[in-house]
Amino acid sequence: MSDAWDKWRVFTAARIGLGRAGAGLDTRAVLEFQLAHAKAREAVWHPWDVEATARELGEPCWRASSLAVDRASFLKRPDFGRTLDEPSRLVLQKAPRVNIALIVSDGLSSRAVEAHAAPLLRLLAPRLPGSHAVVLAPFGRVAIADEIGAALGARLALILIGERPGLSSPDSLGAYLTFAPRAGLLDSARNCVSNIRSPGGLTYREAADRLHWLAEESLRRRLSGVQLKENADLRLVSRP
Repeated sequence: MSDAWDKWRVFTAARIGLGRAGAGLDTRAVLEFQLAHAKAREAVWHPWDVEATARELGEPCWRASSLAVDRASFLKRPDFGRTLDEPSRLVLQKAPRVNIALIVSDGLSSRAVEAHAAPLLRLLAPRLPGSHAVVLAPFGRVAIADEIGAALGARLALILIGERPGLSSPDSLGAYLTFAPRAGLLDSARNCVSNIRSPGGLTYREAADRLHWLAEESLRRRLSGVQLKENADLRLVSRP
């Protein structure tokens, strides 16, 4: 049944104009909330099919592991997800040196990585300057990209990772870019492009454009984070 709020709901995923049944919400609103909450929880616990992502990417991928050995330890110990285990570090240190390390990790939403990482990388990777290596790192947090990038001797690290699920976006992908990656960096050293998902968020083309601009500027100016202000939108608007 439609109501006066329907014309506004097309502009937002927020729950607006919820009906009431007595002192509580109506049944439809309660059931929709419960479904959204269940999808968010499922996104956190859903196991990432790493091999399927590797096949979809269609190029050689390195594997790396954090100190988290399973989903439970990853969720209980965030510090484990930020740290590369020693066997992975030794393997990556022996790999060929690259300009850019591209890392993919499930983070807090495996659904996001399975749905969006490969389509985005297929658009972005060919546009990046210099050589790159793709590393798949299950049970990782954002900071694990710093250690992986350092192990590969990369000038730039870019991680695609599942973001914390929301009640309207259980499959949102985030991208974090860091110049001169190394252990111990603060979040202020990174640039972030978030809410990458299609439909409903930033499209793959828009995300690839922004990340391409950030990567080029980061390498050119030899910095990232709060010192690198994103002007990609202005450049895109000025295109002939």
